[in-house]
Amino acid sequence: MITERGLSLMEQTRVIAIVRGIEHKHIVSVAEALYAGGISVMEVTLNTPGAPAMIYELQEAVGDRMFIGAGTVLNMNDAHKAVEAGASFIVTPNVDEEVIRYSAARNIPIYPGAMTPTEVVRAWSAGATAIKVFPTSVLGSGYIKELRGPLSHIPFLAVGGVREETLMEFLQAGSYGFGIGGVLFNREAIEQGNYDSITHTAKRLTSIIQEHLAHSRA
Repeated sequence: MITERGLSLMEQTRVIAIVRGIEHKHIVSVAEALYAGGISVMEVTLNTPGAPAMIYELQEAVGDRMFIGAGTVLNMNDAHKAVEAGASFIVTPNVDEEVIRYSAARNIPIYPGAMTPTEVVRAWSAGATAIKVFPTSVLGSGYIKELRGPLSHIPFLAVGGVREETLMEFLQAGSYGFGIGGVLFNREAIEQGNYDSITHTAKRLTSIIQEHLAHSRA
């Protein structure tokens, strides 16, 4: 049921907020600010100090409203850490078929990072929920459009360098969703306990996406 609800949230918002390097004391407030801005899916990267404890606390605090996962999962050791911490989904920067099969077998949504068509097909065949095309800061929206030519049956998440001003071009290129990190988080404001900037940015991003989705369905 958690998985179904989480995938439904992903279908609605199309954004995974990537939380990296934020201190544990801020994590629940950051999640609340994201939620207030319309983003209900977030990952804590495992290279963030104390990430497993953060994931556990987030599940306790907001897990009834938000889909909480683990990012930067590089291998099976990381996958076990993520699952033990209570991650509801897994995101990787690479294609590790063992991690993908492990997640799929446990009905844990898995978003592996891939770059080439060969990596995309390998990850999808192993059981990926969607493919994280990474890094889109280098590849650009045109790359996703080209991938969708022969691979239109595979949902793609654009991750890496996606900004408010480029969001629409990635949507028009056929991106199913996004992983967005630095754009959402003003570190100085967070350190001062000011989380409003997160909410305001989240609202602007989700507004662009929802407008596009509404137009597509019309």
